[in-house]
Amino acid sequence: MTDSVAHIIIVTGMSGAGRSTAANALEDGGWRVIDNLPSQLLPSLVDIATSKGSGMNRLAVVVDVRGGDSVEELAPLIETLRAETNLRVLFLDATDAELIKRFEGVRRPHPLQGDGTLIDGIRAERTRLEALRGHADVVVDTTGLNTHQTTTLVFDTFRSDDSAEVNVVIESFGFKHGLPADADVVGDVRFLPNPFWTESLRDENGLHPDVSAFVLGQMDVEQYLDGLVLMLGATLRGYVRENKRHATIAIGCTGGKHRSVAIAEELARRIGEIPGVAVTRKHRDIGRE
Repeated sequence: MTDSVAHIIIVTGMSGAGRSTAANALEDGGWRVIDNLPSQLLPSLVDIATSKGSGMNRLAVVVDVRGGDSVEELAPLIETLRAETNLRVLFLDATDAELIKRFEGVRRPHPLQGDGTLIDGIRAERTRLEALRGHADVVVDTTGLNTHQTTTLVFDTFRSDDSAEVNVVIESFGFKHGLPADADVVGDVRFLPNPFWTESLRDENGLHPDVSAFVLGQMDVEQYLDGLVLMLGATLRGYVRENKRHATIAIGCTGGKHRSVAIAEELARRIGEIPGVAVTRKHRDIGRE
C-alpha cells in the first residue's frame, strides 16, 4: 500500500435489501462504484485505489459474497484492509417479511433458495452473512422504506463532510412495529403523554409545530433531553476514539408518529450543534398506522 488517502466503502448485505439502490445513491454522491466484485479481487483493487495518481479517492465496491468461501475470506480481509486504508463496510438489511414481499413483488426466486422455498433462501443467506454483518460500520435497515427513502438515507449517511468526525442518524420509530435493526442506542419516550389522545393533534405528526410544542412542553422533557445529549456526547467521543464513524440513535414511542418524531427532531438539533458531528434524520414509522 502507498500513503495516498483513499476512502473506500464495501457495500454488502441481504439480497433484496437495497444493495443496488445504495450503490446508485453513492454514485450520485460522487463515489466511483464497482459492482459485484469477487472478494478475492478486493486487495488488488485497494492497491490500485491507494496508488499515487489513481484518482480513486472515493471508491464504493459492491462485493458479491453469496458463495460461502468468499464470506469466510472477506471478514478477516476487511480487518486487514482497515489497518491500511480508510475502509468502511455498509450492510443493507431488512426483515424476512419485507424481503419476502419484495421478492414476490418482482416474481423472482431468491438466489440461494435452490429447490426450496423463498424463506429457505432468505434464512440460508442470513445465516451465511451473520458474521459479516458483525464487521459492518453502518447497518441500514430498509424495512418499510421505498427506493427514494433508501437513496436519501444512504446519500446523507455518506455525504462528503470532511469536517465531520462522526455521522449520526437520529431515527424515530414505533415500538409496536419493532426495534430498528440498525440502532446503536435506543431511547424510549413512551413515558410522555401521547398527543394521540388530544383530538386536535391526533391526525398530525411530530413534525407539526403544535405537536412538537405539546411534546416538548411536557414535564421532565428538558431533563430527559439534557441527560440524553450528555450521555450521547460521551458515547460519540468514545466511538471516534474506537474509529467508529457512524452511529444510529433510535427514539421510540408507541406508534412512531408523535412523541418519538418530536423528540428525535429536537435531539437532532442539539446533537448537530456538537463540533465534528453530522446529523441525518430518519422517521421510520411516521406514515404507518
